[in-house]
Amino acid sequence: MLSEKILAAAFTRAVKRGTLKMITAEGREFTFGDGGSPAVSIRFTDPAAQMALCLHPELKLGELFVDERLVIEQGTILGLFQLLLQDIHGQLDELPLKRLRRIRHWMMRRAENDVARAKRNVAHHYDLDGRLYALFLDSDRQYSCAYFDRPDAGLEEAQLAKKRHIAAKLMVDRGHSVLDIGSGWGGMGLYLAQVAGAGSVRGVTLSEEQLRASRQRAAGAGLLDRVRFELEDYRSTSGRFDRIVSVGMFEHVGPPSYDEYFRTCRNLLKEDGVMLLHTIGRSGTPYPTNPWITKYIFPGGHLPVLSEMMPAIERAGLIVTDIEILRLHYAYTLQAWRERFLAHREEVLRLYDERFCRMWECYLAMSESAFRWQDAVVFQIQLARRNDVVPLTRDYIAEREAVLKAAETMELKRSA
Repeated sequence: MLSEKILAAAFTRAVKRGTLKMITAEGREFTFGDGGSPAVSIRFTDPAAQMALCLHPELKLGELFVDERLVIEQGTILGLFQLLLQDIHGQLDELPLKRLRRIRHWMMRRAENDVARAKRNVAHHYDLDGRLYALFLDSDRQYSCAYFDRPDAGLEEAQLAKKRHIAAKLMVDRGHSVLDIGSGWGGMGLYLAQVAGAGSVRGVTLSEEQLRASRQRAAGAGLLDRVRFELEDYRSTSGRFDRIVSVGMFEHVGPPSYDEYFRTCRNLLKEDGVMLLHTIGRSGTPYPTNPWITKYIFPGGHLPVLSEMMPAIERAGLIVTDIEILRLHYAYTLQAWRERFLAHREEVLRLYDERFCRMWECYLAMSESAFRWQDAVVFQIQLARRNDVVPLTRDYIAEREAVLKAAETMELKRSA
């Protein structure tokens, strides 16, 4: 069959290390790789599934796995991604479908991410049952890349280190006003008030579930006088702030809205203010986000490269004062989330269904693969309106982290 020949040629090219066994719908077996680990065996349940994978592999691999038309009989979906991606080394740009992907990327760039569309996209993912996220995130529900400042750090410790690292770069001092764009479940805003000593924090989100949880947490911490969370698009926010932080939100903005985003941030930032943008991105050239992810997990999402962001930053009149690139940190974060998710799979099944479980296992494995074997990274970009508001050397980051770590200990004792 034609589909067998196409798949055999593709797998021969992709799988250099490890072992991939393919069983076709007709029962024919093919083996690829060097016979080593990982060893994965897949089986197609119908010939149409094979042809679908040939025609649109980036979309159909996830769909076929979720629909159980591609069955993994040995190994895991993560192991399959490893076999297919670990030796590609940027060769995706050389594949025959390159032109179609570029056209799709161009069309995506034409779609403005207006307020109504942004809220719908956020609700699709972030307004799921809150019990789901409690099963695999850390206790603070940090749903973004952790910062593993030590190789043996656990998820809880690494997420706390992430907040500390960001707060140090923000240089938050007593009395500062802070805007948190995309405030999640409130953990960053509460940290900036409780530990860093911000005078006031305004967190804005488009997720009703996250808003409810954030407000409850602020009330429970006795911080309603200093920390406020609002159901609000950042484009509707008014006022001027000493500090602006945005963690894990920019991925949802979309290239057509980059100018508006950075222009809005500049207008909200005081003359001597500092902003820290923490976003997933890519280290390669502009390329469309995986279509399965945008269809089922993060509609409207796009992972930017620096060359897409920098022109908009420059046009907005902002100055880049520091860029840090976190490479494998998110792979370690996603590994922890995936392991926790699978450990609580039966509980997730009671909340949703088997198809949802398979979809989220695929999502977590696919995302981890992107950071381990492709070019996904995390950018931390520090921005200002003036070039004299940030110290001349980066020594202040470690110094402030030490101060914040001591403050965390004091806050823990106070709360005990």
